[in-house]
Amino acid sequence: MKRKYKDKYTKMTTAPVPRLIGSLAIPTIISMLITSFYVMADTYFVGKINTQATAAVGISFSIMAIIQAFGFFFGHGSGNYISRKLGARDYQSAEKMASTGFFCAFIVGGIITLLGLIFLSPICRALGSTDTILPYAETYLGIILLGAPFMASSLVLNNQMRFQGNAVYAMIGIMVGAVLNIGLDPLLIFVFDMGIAGAAWATLISQVCSFSILIYMDSRGENIRIRLRNFTPRPAMLKEIVYGGSPSLCRQGLSSVATILLNVAAGAYGDAAIAGMSIVTRVCMFINSFLIGFGQGFQPVCGYNYGAGIYPRVRQGFWFCVKIGVVFLTVCSVIGYIYAPEIVEWFRKGDPEVTAVGTQALRWQLITLPLGTWVILCNMLLQTIRRPVRAVLLASARQGLFFIPAILILPCFLGLQGVEMSQAVADLCSFLFALPVAIPVLNSLKVPRESTN
Repeated sequence: MKRKYKDKYTKMTTAPVPRLIGSLAIPTIISMLITSFYVMADTYFVGKINTQATAAVGISFSIMAIIQAFGFFFGHGSGNYISRKLGARDYQSAEKMASTGFFCAFIVGGIITLLGLIFLSPICRALGSTDTILPYAETYLGIILLGAPFMASSLVLNNQMRFQGNAVYAMIGIMVGAVLNIGLDPLLIFVFDMGIAGAAWATLISQVCSFSILIYMDSRGENIRIRLRNFTPRPAMLKEIVYGGSPSLCRQGLSSVATILLNVAAGAYGDAAIAGMSIVTRVCMFINSFLIGFGQGFQPVCGYNYGAGIYPRVRQGFWFCVKIGVVFLTVCSVIGYIYAPEIVEWFRKGDPEVTAVGTQALRWQLITLPLGTWVILCNMLLQTIRRPVRAVLLASARQGLFFIPAILILPCFLGLQGVEMSQAVADLCSFLFALPVAIPVLNSLKVPRESTN
């Protein structure tokens, strides 16, 4: 096993950076796109039931975002540490961290399930459910919560494999679960006439299957094995998870809060407004999944080379990803802006109110979408090279520092248009904020390792 680690080290620190990032990014991009696609598929099939069911899925997404927040917290926290330790050739510490991150996530997921089921109705109300949406939200979310331990720990496995440079294994586990979900959705919703409960069970079954496959894939190839004897929840290990995972927890946690506030603000304009904004969130998440997948191909390269002190390769990989991301998101934004009504109607055809809200909101968000390239990649860089304060600040910027004030203030002056344009305002402000946060760090990577602090 040690020899395999050394072979991986040689590849990660000597192979041409663009080709290396591309080889790591392709399976990750596929995983992200398929994951986003099956979330969109849920919205699409549930949209065939009624507007209230579509809104219920959007409302439940904020709790799924919290589960994902803890999964990414432990996954990125342990994964960043693992990639740096593999770069520094400290294999024993990497093995202990892998098991620690995995079991911590599973335990926290179990706690979320327990608390969520106990307080299900108050949670659905707090998330923005109206009287007509509440029964659908309780049914859907009550089933989804059962999968919290599997969802959280699957994200840990996925990210740990990716940070080790073994993204293909992670892709297989995610793909199988996603394909299964897409197949089960119409079967359970329509053939077995289970309605929105069928969509929830399809998601739960696919998550458990994905978890099982990821556990199996973890025992293959060059992956670090998850073993109970390596579970080491000591303060030093947990501190490293906090340093590496806090940006993800802040970003995802604030995203959940922002989604709740968005649903509450949209709810003042009816169920159609909530449904329309939910559709826009899914569409933009799908487009951004390419950039996130590409950036995740950069992270193991960044971690290995930063741990090895080869900073020029870190900078080269960062700028390569920025150029690709800006071009891709600009193309998507232009096409999406032109065909915005058709995109929204694909999810909820026959409801002109949903189409009207969704079209305007989507166009506003697409105007500033390419700016997210800089924000997302800077955040990934800062998180991977262990700059926790700057990484947390940047991770909190879009949803916390800018979106939450925007969604609270703009509707007071602009009404529904304020709800529709709040995401675009947050994107612009977070881009301007990210420039002074990240540029000094990029400049510091020009300095030889022994001179950096």
